[in-house]
Amino acid sequence: MKRLFQEFCDTVIRLDPSIRFVGVADEHGLLDSTSERKNLDPLLNSEETQQYAITAATRQYTRVGWQRLLGKIDYTCSHYDKLLRATIPITDQENHLVHVIIFTFDVQTPNFHEIIMKKIIPLINQSSALFSRH
Repeated sequence: MKRLFQEFCDTVIRLDPSIRFVGVADEHGLLDSTSERKNLDPLLNSEETQQYAITAATRQYTRVGWQRLLGKIDYTCSHYDKLLRATIPITDQENHLVHVIIFTFDVQTPNFHEIIMKKIIPLINQSSALFSRH
């Protein structure tokens, strides 16, 4: 399974040159796989990245409860001075959080919404068996 998550991350990182980082974490925020753009000078070390994944999963866990009233979450995004950070929650049929996909973009990326909706989410949908609860 880890190899398949790694292949997924490696594919996402190649979708657009503005994507800096992608990671797949379980519902607890434990990272299964990550990939970075070549020659990237990361802003966070591996421990900080893991902590962020845990925090992102916790946030998504609380947000998916609202899907019943507001509709499915496509993604959430935070704009920092140095980058854009986005998270996509993956839920099962009962609306329980199964995985979170976390990724970052260069801060000046004007079309991140389009990249997420037209490139990343279709890839997630094509890979739905990978993210189903086993």
